[in-house]
Amino acid sequence: MSDWDTKLVIGQKAKAAKVTRNASDLNGARRAGAIVGTEKKTTGGVNKAHQGTDHQKIAKLDRENEVAPPPKISPTVGKAMQAARMEKQLSQKDVAQKINEKPSVLQDYEAGRAIPNPQILAKLERVLGVKLRGTDIGKKLEGPKKS
Repeated sequence: MSDWDTKLVIGQKAKAAKVTRNASDLNGARRAGAIVGTEKKTTGGVNKAHQGTDHQKIAKLDRENEVAPPPKISPTVGKAMQAARMEKQLSQKDVAQKINEKPSVLQDYEAGRAIPNPQILAKLERVLGVKLRGTDIGKKLEGPKKS
């Protein structure tokens, strides 16, 4: 036997076999793991039911939990915007410039492809002078109310 096979432990006392005299000694020994066969076996958080992942079930759950896409803007809003813009003889580019947005954003709104943004709609209402949110879409906006 070579020196590599021997094990030298520094700072540990040799444990002598202890005779258990009462229940508390026995319980203490169990907690320490001194009695062979009493160590608790832990499985590092592995869920045995899902060891063989069933990809088909997961894909089905994904399909069932699909979130509906956000609603697009109503076509009536796009038509009202277009009519008001034509009445003021403005191009899409002009209106887009006035509301600090890209012309493509305005095109999407008029075509009904855009997801409505209340801030952009408010800007468009001010520039075009037409109501675009809530009821009475397309109705002319009155000036500030005088009290």
